[in-house]
Amino acid sequence: MPDTPAPPPVILGDEPGSFPHGVLAERHPAIIRQVRDAFPYDRAVHRALDALLESCTKGVIEPLPADAHDGERWRDWGLDAYAGRSWFDVPWLWSESYFYRRLLDAVGYFGTGLWQGIDPFRPFKLAELDAPETDEELAVLDTLATRPADERARALLHGSLWGNRADLGFRLSDAEAEQRDAAPGLVADDSEALWSLLPAPDRGAGTGDEGAAASTRTVCLIADNAGRELIPDLLLAAHLLAHGRAGRVVLQVKPYPYYVSDATPADVVDALRRLIRAPGAAAGYGRRLWEAMADGRLTVRAHPFSASPLPYAELPDDLRAEFAAAAVTIVKGDLNYRRLVGDRRWPPTTPFAEVTGYFPGPVAALRTLKSEVITGLSARTEAALVAAEAQRWRTGGTHALVQVRP
Repeated sequence: MPDTPAPPPVILGDEPGSFPHGVLAERHPAIIRQVRDAFPYDRAVHRALDALLESCTKGVIEPLPADAHDGERWRDWGLDAYAGRSWFDVPWLWSESYFYRRLLDAVGYFGTGLWQGIDPFRPFKLAELDAPETDEELAVLDTLATRPADERARALLHGSLWGNRADLGFRLSDAEAEQRDAAPGLVADDSEALWSLLPAPDRGAGTGDEGAAASTRTVCLIADNAGRELIPDLLLAAHLLAHGRAGRVVLQVKPYPYYVSDATPADVVDALRRLIRAPGAAAGYGRRLWEAMADGRLTVRAHPFSASPLPYAELPDDLRAEFAAAAVTIVKGDLNYRRLVGDRRWPPTTPFAEVTGYFPGPVAALRTLKSEVITGLSARTEAALVAAEAQRWRTGGTHALVQVRP
């Protein structure tokens, strides 16, 4: 048998002018400055933030404090191999993840003082939830109320997909992203394959057995950002539950603040409260989701692996078993896509099913393109994108995809 070809190189941040280099050299310092001004931090926190800024731009990766609660876990995740090296010379996925872990140290999130457990990104998340744009988006639910269920399903799916443009970290490095028009079509669209994994009970034979199967069907939804993106994710979950496409939705979020706007359990509660206090149909969605969370049909998980610097190919056994038992795992957002396919320089025509073959069950990716990694495109689609935009289509947030591996 021929040898399996070696995978392409892991993406690093060491190439000046590249998108990963820009994130490390420009976005991370901007995040430090923004966090510094978000709270009345004392001088000790300011000194720690200044030290992190110096380290991540000009210095090297330093170990966690000796008493860090997760020190052993991070050593298992590669810290011993990368300590002492430039932030730019290790895998970009790892470097980004470790930056946020060190940022939490700098602001005392894991300490015992005043700032213990205080999300340094919370003011930005709440401001986004309270923005007029959120009201405008929720008002659309009133117009959807009278539409057929399948039309509502498609609208909510695309709301969840394009909601990924509401990403605070992304907007820090591309302030005009939301003003640009989204592409009229998707670079890949397996939506029908996704719905085929989640048939409504009233389709096909319409038997009692079909309804019973739907009532026990679990959908895992790996969330990405909080705020205006998490709300459409929750609306999609509500639709799946209300129309029998799922009997239970497990929402996977981060165990602590991560990547500026990534969702935590507290952000889920904030989003539910925002829905409940909204006018019109949005409040009904919020109340139904609140009840679903109370009775277990909507379950929130915050596994430590969710905030790890590792690809999903290295899933721990408990998560692997959970995803294997799900009807489908829906993976939201750019970061989760990088972890799903591996943050490597794949040729864009590499089949999505090939690079996700390891995943323990059916998997669907909903992603707005904000980084360089991409798989599953046709040669024709890739050629058209390159001809129109060179390589900017990969990172501008104006293209999206729905990819499914049954």
